[in-house]
Amino acid sequence: MDTLQIPLEIPDVRIEKSERTKDGDSVITVTSIIEGTICHKCGRCITESYGYDKEIMIRHLPIPGHKTFIRIRPERYECPYCEGKPATTQKMTWYDQRSPDTDVYEKHVLPGLINSTVADVSIREDIGCEAVTGIINRHVESEVSRYEIRRSETIGIDGISLKKGHRDSVTLITGGEGRRITGVLQGREKATVKAFLSGIPERLKQTLKAVCCDMYDGYINAVKEVSGGKVMAEADRFRVAKLYRKDSDGLRKQEMRRLKKKLSENEYRKLKGAMWALRKNEADLSLEERDILRILFKHSRILRIAYELCDELTGIFNQNITKEDAQSKIGVRMEVVGLFGSECSEGFLSTPNNRMEEITDYFVNRQTSGSVEGLNNKIKVIRRRCYGIFNIRHLFQRIFPDLEGYALFA
Repeated sequence: MDTLQIPLEIPDVRIEKSERTKDGDSVITVTSIIEGTICHKCGRCITESYGYDKEIMIRHLPIPGHKTFIRIRPERYECPYCEGKPATTQKMTWYDQRSPDTDVYEKHVLPGLINSTVADVSIREDIGCEAVTGIINRHVESEVSRYEIRRSETIGIDGISLKKGHRDSVTLITGGEGRRITGVLQGREKATVKAFLSGIPERLKQTLKAVCCDMYDGYINAVKEVSGGKVMAEADRFRVAKLYRKDSDGLRKQEMRRLKKKLSENEYRKLKGAMWALRKNEADLSLEERDILRILFKHSRILRIAYELCDELTGIFNQNITKEDAQSKIGVRMEVVGLFGSECSEGFLSTPNNRMEEITDYFVNRQTSGSVEGLNNKIKVIRRRCYGIFNIRHLFQRIFPDLEGYALFA
């Protein structure tokens, strides 16, 4: 019968025998070919044998369809240099004494965590959830080492709630090459963000030009206080757009309630689909949506003005203009909003007045926090997939494999 030889892929051992269990699993007995070890007390190399430790079984890479175990009885050595001659068990390079698995097996398990859960990997590999968690803790750090980042011109900051309907939240920070995730902070407090920014290595601070975030005072003030005003705190353009479109949506609801009372049932039915049409840019409207808006604007002049203002404001952010020109153009639109002011536009009117510098800083570097905003949905998916993650360390360890795993493990 032909046989297939599979490399064991573990160094410094001699295979004594190989056997199969009744379940078809392979058990390979090995002995170390290295003599001596390092004393755990004095750190010297010792070679005086003191017998053997108890036999252990270590999970190894599977042979297709079956588990594989390495059986070894580590040798112990006595130290002649230390008082009492303490004994030390020999350590091998291919497994961690805290782990029931070989290193190559753990690296085999890690790619399975990408876009998956601990429970799924546990079932697939037939190991306990605690064992999978142990593998994560041994191979995935709880934070990014900022000393590995060579350059970071822009940082993105955003917050996300960990529990639906609760105030528990975390702050996500991206930066470095490829705008990778660099931090997951507990809460949204200014002091927490300030401490993180203060801890950025000096060489990275010198390359930093801007921090993109929403218009939350805590984030903006943290940036200004840490940098002394040398780094721009840019209000994300998409947050600004969300603000004025929210006001426009509130105005739409108000006007639609008025028109429902004023118009006949047949005439009001012609406005069906107005909500989606009003949320699109004029260039993206279909012929049917243009007809709906034409009828709507005939009955509501203020909605036409609000729609045109939204379209013009979006156009301003798409233009390649200076910060000063942007301030002038946005200021003119704010004056128009003020002339036709209503309670629904108070949010947009107050924010540019208070944060015009931060909003128009976008026109200097034209950076956004899109990378960190994009993480929000990714993290929500991870959170739902794992039925909630509330420990910050565990949250980072589950985000990191999904974002970086194929480059690191696959």
